[in-house]
Formats: sequence, structure tokens, C-alpha cells
Amino acid sequence: MSQRIIFTGGGTAGHVTPNIALLEALAADNWQVSYVGSNKGIERQLITPLGVPYHGIATGKLRRYFAWQNFIDPLFILWGFIQSLVLCLRLRPNVVFSKGGFVAVPLVVAAWVCRVPVISHESDITPGLANRLAFPFSRWICVNFPQTAAHLPVGKVVVTGSPVRASLRHGDAARGRAALQLHASRPLLLVFGGSLGASVINRVVRQALPALLETFEVVHVVGAGNLQANLNGMPGYVQREYIQAEFGDVLAAADLVLSRAGANSIYELLVTRTPHVLVPLSAAASRGDQLVNARVFQQAGLSEVINEPDLTAETLLAQLGRVLAESPAIQARLETFEVLDSVAIITNLLRQAAAGR
Repeated sequence: MSQRIIFTGGGTAGHVTPNIALLEALAADNWQVSYVGSNKGIERQLITPLGVPYHGIATGKLRRYFAWQNFIDPLFILWGFIQSLVLCLRLRPNVVFSKGGFVAVPLVVAAWVCRVPVISHESDITPGLANRLAFPFSRWICVNFPQTAAHLPVGKVVVTGSPVRASLRHGDAARGRAALQLHASRPLLLVFGGSLGASVINRVVRQALPALLETFEVVHVVGAGNLQANLNGMPGYVQREYIQAEFGDVLAAADLVLSRAGANSIYELLVTRTPHVLVPLSAAASRGDQLVNARVFQQAGLSEVINEPDLTAETLLAQLGRVLAESPAIQARLETFEVLDSVAIITNLLRQAAAGR
């Protein structure tokens, strides 16, 4: 009889794409795979095309600031817990895997109530609130980086790295350039600001675009609704709201990447040994996790960083030019980063948990 697993995680693509790498591996091994996410989040958009049974639940957010939603969201969280409890009783999973985000919390607690083992995954150096709420109910906590262990319960942490999709690990540069109809006449700069885009990065890249195109061909992933029509057809410049199936090929073609500093994005850049410049979200717009991520890898000599308040067309051009010039040395340092077989490590933990070991 095949094992049954429920995956959960959502809110951003970073809480979903590692799950995709795992569920592909387990589905190929004849596991019965289901996914629990929010009704309207990006996780539904990413999971539904895969043909995996998707179950939407109500979700709320615990804000650490005053907002009128704070009075209503506990009711959504309670309803999401009841829905999760029903799903656990109906689907009878042998194990639950949580990638985080507030949608995951009700299912993690419901699984614990039903005595279903839970394995959680934390990508960032410092854990977010949703995962901190889930950790007491988790048997093991998988992390991308050893530095995260200092912030987590002793005895539960396993350093696994982040599951990376096979399509990204085996990207083809020639195929990526062909998909974008670009030629190898200049280095390729790939710009992306995460699954929701990044308005600050978009604005500065567009300001610097004439100068950038003197050196680079530019692939600019702008996020939904952020295309700028007057830039369509500009030689050497391609803008997309998002890139999905061919992202691994496009990343393989990139000589240099400009990105936010989400932990999964950084991990993918380290795995693919791609020189990069990070623009972390400021503390005013986040809990500061991206600032910590960026600082750790800048200090390790693996990432270059421009803090958002310092991001201008001039600083961008100067930093990208310097990284391009030093690319061989940077790639040599990137080669020192140990890449773990995250899919194999985590699926082994899932098998142990599902078997009651």
C-alpha cells in the first residue's frame, strides 16, 4: 500500500517551489500526494497545473501591528483548522510536510491532533512567525543553512538545504536563450524580484536600461501587472510577468543575476553557481529576514549586496560592472558552497516519519 502525504505552504512562491521538487520525487515513487493551501494564493496557481489534488482552506495572518483584520482573522484561522482536521480524517496522511506561511499553521496543528507526524522546513537564517508557531508540533525541522540551528529547538534540526527542482538543476543555457529569442553576443543579466515582483528594482532597472544594454542583454521578470508596454520590442531586452517552466534554462543562460534576498532564491543561485547581486527587502517592508540572509552570504564572499535605500541607477551599474569583471573569482568562491542532495535527504526523513520510525 502506497504512503500518503499532504504538502502545505503558501503566500509566496518561496513557500511552494521546494514542495514541488519533493512532490515530484514522491509521486514518481507512487506516493499518494495532496496539497493544502489557501483558496486564492499563488500556491493554487503553481500546484493545480501539476495535477496534484488541491484543497483550499480559510487562512488568516497574525500581524504584529494594529489592523482591523486582526479582529477577523482569528475566525478564519479557526475555520481553517476545522477544515484541516476534516481533511486529515478524510485523507488519512501518513505524514505532513510544511514549507511555511500562515496557511500551513492550521494543517500542522490539525495533523498533530490526529497524531500524524509533521516535518517542517525553514529557509531563512532566522525563522518567521508562522514557522515558529508550527515548530512545537513538528518532529523534525529541516533548514537550508547551519546558521539557522541557533534559532531553533535543540534536537529537532536537520540541515538539508532546499529542495531544488530537477528542471532548475539541469537547465540548458542554449535552450534558455532560444526561448527568449536572445543571442550570445553579450552577457545575459537576469533580473527578478520574487514571485510578487519588486517595484523598486523594476523602477531602477528601467532607469538604467539604456546603459545596461550597452553591456548586457537583459531579461526582466517584473511580476504580475508590471509590464511596461513602451519597452516591448527593445533590442536586447525581454520583459515577462513571470517565467515558470523554462526558468531553469533561463537561469542557466544568465551570466549575472539581480535578485531580492529570499532564502530560496539565494539557495538556487548558490546551487547553480551564478554570480549575483542581492537587493534585500528593507526592514520597513519586512521582518528583516532578507537583510540577515544577504549579510550572511555577503560576509561569506558568496553574494554582493546593494541595500534598497542605496539602490540607484548609478550604484546598480557600478556594482553589476564590478561583479561582471570579477566573475571568475566569484564563481570560484561559489564552487566552495556545499550542495546537499536535499530531495534525497528530506524524502528519507519523510519515509522514516511515515513508517513510524
